[in-house]
Amino acid sequence: MAVWMTAASVASALNVVVLLALLSVWARNYLSVGSKHALGLTVFGFLLLAENCLSVYYYVLDPEVAVLLRNAAPVAGRAMTFVAILELGGLLFLAWISLD
Repeated sequence: MAVWMTAASVASALNVVVLLALLSVWARNYLSVGSKHALGLTVFGFLLLAENCLSVYYYVLDPEVAVLLRNAAPVAGRAMTFVAILELGGLLFLAWISLD
């Protein structure tokens, strides 16, 4: 597996971990306060979690996708890696302000 595919799988797996932590905070806030803002963050978190779980599945458990991206569309694979890393940065920032 190419280095960028490894980076994408690691970033996506870390995104899943950070999203689980954020979802615990956001869902708890929604249950205690009941605001639409907390509900929106919770729904957003679940959708982003689904996307990242699918990414981890494709990168780690379905090697055909990794081979396809490496051989047929290497630029797209590198772009997806960059997006996963940017997403991790955004989620870490959200975790910093949410868990403070």
